[in-house]
Amino acid sequence: MDFNPLKCGTTVLPSRKQVIRAARAESKGVSLGFRAPDFELPEPLTGKLWKLEDFEAYPALLVMFICNHCPFVKHLKKDIVKLSNFYMKASAFKGLAVIAISSNSVTTHPQDGPDYMAEDARLFKYPFPYLYDESQDVARNFGAVCTPEFFLFKKDGRRPFELVYHGQFDDSRPSGNVPITGRDLSLAIDSVLSGQPVNSIQKPSVGCSIKWNPQ
Repeated sequence: MDFNPLKCGTTVLPSRKQVIRAARAESKGVSLGFRAPDFELPEPLTGKLWKLEDFEAYPALLVMFICNHCPFVKHLKKDIVKLSNFYMKASAFKGLAVIAISSNSVTTHPQDGPDYMAEDARLFKYPFPYLYDESQDVARNFGAVCTPEFFLFKKDGRRPFELVYHGQFDDSRPSGNVPITGRDLSLAIDSVLSGQPVNSIQKPSVGCSIKWNPQ
């Protein structure tokens, strides 16, 4: 069940490079095999509270740390929606469960607050819950450091979800000319849903640093 970005409309970037003014960070420090921590977070769009246990029936869970303002997230946003729609609606499997979480401080970045999150989810027609981590405890428990950051877990019997992929969406960046394909993440998802091992050689995701609350 390969995700074919060409059929979904691969995003081809303009030739002129963009100047990105953002604190860059790379996903790191979380070992494969890490168990997904429990959480309970609100979805600003609907007001619903979501927990890890809500996804126990699924064979795989993709947790994405994103936000509204980051140029690295904006660069991939439409293609994240395409990829999520493809796997969440897969008929050959129960489907992939997907959630997105914003943990940025609204003190320093009010544009990432819950009201704006709801607007973003509505505008881009997110097929997944977009959750608000006001305390930033969930980001810390996951070991998240940047946006976007991708955590792909597989179900392991009755045990909590096990981390099998913690890497990039693909090689595309907002400051370059590489087309967006979602190749790295989609290959990992295909492996999980087909019962195959995920390649342990994984390139870290690159993005904006999570904006922690001022101390």
